[in-house]
Amino acid sequence: MIDGPIDLRLGSPCDPPPACAVRAMNAAGDSLGPYGKSVGSPEFRAAASDWMRRRLDLEISPDAVAACVGTKEFVGSLALLLGPLVASHRDTVLVPAVAYPTYAVGADLAGCRVVRVPMTSRFSLDLDAVEPEDAARARLLWVNSPGNPAGGLDDLGAVASWARERGIIVCSDECYLEYTWSGGPAGEDQLPASTVLSSGGEGLLALHSLSKRSNLAGGRVGCYAGDAQLVAALGERRRELGLVVPGPMQAAAVAAWCDQSHVAEQRNRYRHRLEVLAESVRQAGLADVELPAGGFYLWANVGGDDRAAAARLAAAGVLVQPGILYGPDGAGRIRLAAVRPDDEIVEAARRIAALADGAALVRGG
Repeated sequence: MIDGPIDLRLGSPCDPPPACAVRAMNAAGDSLGPYGKSVGSPEFRAAASDWMRRRLDLEISPDAVAACVGTKEFVGSLALLLGPLVASHRDTVLVPAVAYPTYAVGADLAGCRVVRVPMTSRFSLDLDAVEPEDAARARLLWVNSPGNPAGGLDDLGAVASWARERGIIVCSDECYLEYTWSGGPAGEDQLPASTVLSSGGEGLLALHSLSKRSNLAGGRVGCYAGDAQLVAALGERRRELGLVVPGPMQAAAVAAWCDQSHVAEQRNRYRHRLEVLAESVRQAGLADVELPAGGFYLWANVGGDDRAAAARLAAAGVLVQPGILYGPDGAGRIRLAAVRPDDEIVEAARRIAALADGAALVRGG
């Protein structure tokens, strides 16, 4: 029996990083002496580029790839750093209506207007609903596919075309790419996944994280890639801010990019945990829930006050996020992160199932 609450609020991986990455990090301890390059070492950039070639059938020069100190800092700073690179009237950032909060926070830090893009019933962007005057003022469009919190998948080619027609820079946050469960043909070795860079690099950036892919969240290492001119310009500005991934973590990242076997193991873990949690919610009759098209979150429709639903689950010893935290359109839903160890997931499912009185979660709030 597990005592105390089980925390399914944050998407912070709990499983060990790949052994190859740990060995590489330990072996590179002496690289802490000199300053590193903000864009990353040649080895880092080449390894990330090669991963994109193998995994995404994407030919991209290592010069169009650069390191970031965990992708969250990149999300939070991009709108600000783009300011000198765009026309002065472009003072708006377009973010998904239901999304990771840091997209909007980064826009606020840059002094930009935040415009939330409506979403379809499958939680993909409805770009036809963007007002023309907002598009004309847009500096940046954020897309997140697979999405957090709802797990939706976007047609990234259509997103790229729409933005290019309007002169808007796109940053596609693809940190959950390895946990795509549907949306494309899947072979035994090539699981479904897509990247905005399949449409070329002009005006586009893609963001990839080793936090989710390789359980290296505490290492703070990821990469951005795409438009070579944008990557170079951002690299110069980021260098002046001292945004550098430490040498040992770059070495760990090289090893992680080069190994796909640990990702397959992690996919199996997350898929199993999602299924266990979803089944407990269904059996209890507490909320409408489907397995996501991507990502490792359940986005459950509680049919009412999501804060009350989260409070009732907390009283039962399971901590979840109210959907309202991801934007006004997230109201009425809760997010459950399937990232805890298997024994905690099983116990959380037992506690959820114990609420099976046939009542909606909001009734207990």
